Amino acid sequence: MSLNRNFWLFAVGRFISQLGWAVQDVALPLYVLDKTHSGGMMTAFILAEMIPAMIVMPFAGVIGDRYNRKWLMVGFDIARGVLLFGVLAFNFIGIYQLLVVQVIMATMGAFFGASTGAMFPDLVEPDELERANSITSSFNIFARLVGPALGGFIYAVGGIALALLVNAVSFFGSGLFEILIKYEWKARELEGLGQVVSDIKEGVAFIRSNRYLWTLMGFAIFLIAFAQPFGAVLMPYAMREILKFSSYQFGLQESAFMVGALIGNALIAAKFGKKAGRYLFHALLFDGIMILVFTWLISPASGLSTASAFFLLAGVNVLWGAVEAFLNVPINSKIQRAVPSEVRGRVFSAMAVLMHSAGPLGLLAVGPLLDRFPAWTVSLGLWVGMGMVVLYYWVKHRNILAGEEPQNF
Repeated sequence: MSLNRNFWLFAVGRFISQLGWAVQDVALPLYVLDKTHSGGMMTAFILAEMIPAMIVMPFAGVIGDRYNRKWLMVGFDIARGVLLFGVLAFNFIGIYQLLVVQVIMATMGAFFGASTGAMFPDLVEPDELERANSITSSFNIFARLVGPALGGFIYAVGGIALALLVNAVSFFGSGLFEILIKYEWKARELEGLGQVVSDIKEGVAFIRSNRYLWTLMGFAIFLIAFAQPFGAVLMPYAMREILKFSSYQFGLQESAFMVGALIGNALIAAKFGKKAGRYLFHALLFDGIMILVFTWLISPASGLSTASAFFLLAGVNVLWGAVEAFLNVPINSKIQRAVPSEVRGRVFSAMAVLMHSAGPLGLLAVGPLLDRFPAWTVSLGLWVGMGMVVLYYWVKHRNILAGEEPQNF
């Protein structure tokens, strides 16, 4: 199966919803910071998205393997649109009301993600996965490129309500494209809770029996514990509270990162292909350099004006985005090829839970630390932690992480 009509319907539908989500994803932290000026409250919103998803994800993976993935995808897109329209209709835009909405959206998103993640590799031939991932990544990047700048502007003009409206409309638009996808899946209805537990155990057993997947996942678990709080809490906090960027400048920084990611994906698609994985540790080295530059920039030692800091950080973010592409696309393609379709929902969900289990620990630490210590010292601590993880895996497992892909799993 080549990159046919079904793939393009999937890709365009995802692009529409990702564009709307990117608008909300920028507007929401701005709204929280403007209302509370608290890194701790930002952390609460991140955790409200992460923890419910982690709890339901194993069950979502079972559902994604047993029921029609296409209709699960369509249904949860439309349901999320209905929820946001309800939030606006009843004016549920207080901080704690939106915190509850975040929990509900995260729960539905977990079921949506389990079905789409398991379905996607079935739409193309295995040898086309790098190309397909590069195209969908490019669409996602373009959404994240336009969305943050648009989100900053929309928030400045219409506040959080307008941002939520844009996202609600995008979910309905995405669902319209997804309805047209032709995808057959033989449903195997659940007969009891025992079957759910059995299916979850099967997914975990598959991962444990596969050293290749287990090593990739272990690396991600430790790295996410440091990287996720850096990108989700520390950077937005520092840009808004220390560098004093406007909402529009904040969005443009996000867009600069996406420009770099678009460049990185184009390089992988046009030049590197499957060889991109060989440069994993080179990419991680550059990643560490970017963190050090950012740490200096938000420290008292920089002494730069807001305008100078803005342009320097924009350049850093372009390089940062290009580096991240060389970490994401090759690893995703390897994992997708390694897991058979019939267990893919369970395995991917189990992997996601295990990989992201470390995230809340880092977030719980970083939020309160930002309320008590200078942001540059927190940033430096995260850099040290990430460096230790990278060094360990370079010494012990670089043949798996950056070597040739195994032929048999």
